[in-house]
Amino acid sequence: MRTVIDTMIADSVEHILQDCCDPQRVRQVEADPRGNVASAMWEVLEQSGFIDALCPEHMGGAGLGWREAAPIVFACGRHALPLPMAATMLVRAVLAETSVDAPSEPVAIASAADVLDDGTVRADAVPYGLTARWVLVSLPVGDRLLPIDGASRSPFGGRGTLSANIRWPAVPANSIPLSSKTNPAVCWRATAAALVAAQMAGAMQRVTAMAIEHANNRNQFGKPIGRQQAIQQQISIMAAQTFAARMAASIALGGAGWRVHPNTAAVAKARAGEAAVQVAAIGHAVHGAIGITEEFDLQLFTRRLNEWRGEYGGESYWNGILGRTLLEGAMSPLDFTRILTAAT
Repeated sequence: MRTVIDTMIADSVEHILQDCCDPQRVRQVEADPRGNVASAMWEVLEQSGFIDALCPEHMGGAGLGWREAAPIVFACGRHALPLPMAATMLVRAVLAETSVDAPSEPVAIASAADVLDDGTVRADAVPYGLTARWVLVSLPVGDRLLPIDGASRSPFGGRGTLSANIRWPAVPANSIPLSSKTNPAVCWRATAAALVAAQMAGAMQRVTAMAIEHANNRNQFGKPIGRQQAIQQQISIMAAQTFAARMAASIALGGAGWRVHPNTAAVAKARAGEAAVQVAAIGHAVHGAIGITEEFDLQLFTRRLNEWRGEYGGESYWNGILGRTLLEGAMSPLDFTRILTAAT
């Protein structure tokens, strides 16, 4: 049962995204990721104050943890927000710990990066790389924020992708080092994976709602197709999978601060990926051929689900991490599960 503050945050973010991130604007950003629509959308989000929700109050934030701020991330997925709001929230919280002023522009998190022999910094398949203005990369010299200015970008993925391959000729002089006072080693990949899992849960909630609405409104042989037992059964599977993904993400984002335990992040991302396969497939099955058309909104969310499945590692990657952690430890599966669910 949600607390009053959870409800207030969820309702406020919902209203903001309904106004600034409708499907038509999402399409416009996909067509022109660096255009005016994306800039105007980010300005609305910046003025809302939610991007600083995890920052302490003395630095202009709300001092929340992911436990309270998770509804923001779910809402980002529910509206297919084409900007890295959740990642920016995380980076700003980390910078706030060392009293470093954060950039006002959107920040993406690279899953991997390296420095080539000629000094070129390479980051491939960066989620939101086309709409971000800064990118967090882990380099031999440490974790740094690199500005997009001066870098080259090319799309990575299928139609409407927001991911990009990015190259910097060298580590920019105006890059910003990141560190944490209490925990210098941050597992960015795991934390980002947990955020993507929460977005996936939000998107699945939207797809399920669309399927229910379509089933109730689409008539066949004089009655709604939603009255057919086969359709009802499939939608019940969608709802169950969506709820499981949301619960897994809620456990991962259940901490009092910005940190996410790698094991709970692994469970969240693996479970969300497994659920997304079924939810997207059933969603399209219920809608029929209309679901894949450009004019219909369903494909905006199912395309994101398929893209998000692979970001920061898919089900096989994270299940492998969990399996090795269990096998290399000395505890029983039951104890491992108990510790895992209590990790936050």
